[in-house]
Amino acid sequence: MIVITGATGQLGRLVVAALLKKVPATDIVAAVRNVDKAKDLAALGVQVRHGDYSQPATWDGALKGADKLLLISSSEIGQRAAQHKTVIDAAKRAGVKFLAYTSVLHADTSVLGLADEHRETEALLRASGIPFALLRNGWYTENYTAGVPAALQLGAVYGCAGDGLISSAARADYAEAAAAVLAADNQAGRVYELAGDTAYTLTEFAAEVSRRSGTAIGYVNLAEADYKNALLKAGLPEVVAELLANSDSGAAKGALFDDGRQLSRLIGRGTTPLATSVAAAL
Repeated sequence: MIVITGATGQLGRLVVAALLKKVPATDIVAAVRNVDKAKDLAALGVQVRHGDYSQPATWDGALKGADKLLLISSSEIGQRAAQHKTVIDAAKRAGVKFLAYTSVLHADTSVLGLADEHRETEALLRASGIPFALLRNGWYTENYTAGVPAALQLGAVYGCAGDGLISSAARADYAEAAAAVLAADNQAGRVYELAGDTAYTLTEFAAEVSRRSGTAIGYVNLAEADYKNALLKAGLPEVVAELLANSDSGAAKGALFDDGRQLSRLIGRGTTPLATSVAAAL
């Protein structure tokens, strides 16, 4: 039995879809905060159980009988480590034999602010005694393609990444990697640094949007504080604006770059090209 946490999230749904190609639906459990949002998964034969990061009492039931567990990191920045501990503790009580965790690229050395909670979670896993693997996911290309409509409206891509190289991949690529690890044997102790095959700068990203859209789009590089303020003025919440600005600043220092190609080897194909993701966004 393989349990996926956050199974109705953007990554979780893709992991379930990828896993269904490898194992029977009856072997998959979708642990979700709102079971009503998982009716489509239940219709596929997947078991749906209530598992809410903020409700510790839900996890003993969610993990009952679990052999393997994919802990998809919580989206609630500032609460992640405590929420992950709740699940890890329950996994230990349930006798889970293997746990895979979606961490962040080069978590142990990353300058990204969001890496702190991932490092805390990795430490919790080491202390738990549960056999585990780390899926250190790089940036999702969708983090940038989500801004394509705004770029077309404003005539520019804004950021503070300078000439930093970004080795992003499509969210579906990372989902396939997670499914491959969960379906395989002897994965305990593995640390996967997962990133796209080909890196790009935001100047090159803007040029790709221009080519695909037929609209002149440039890249405007701002200071980190100015970029954060621009995001706040655009209506983004403080925590999201801080995350995006800090991540761009980290990209300028190489935090989103990796050329090891572990992701493409794990999924058995090249990662989704930037051009494909931009075309899909358009």
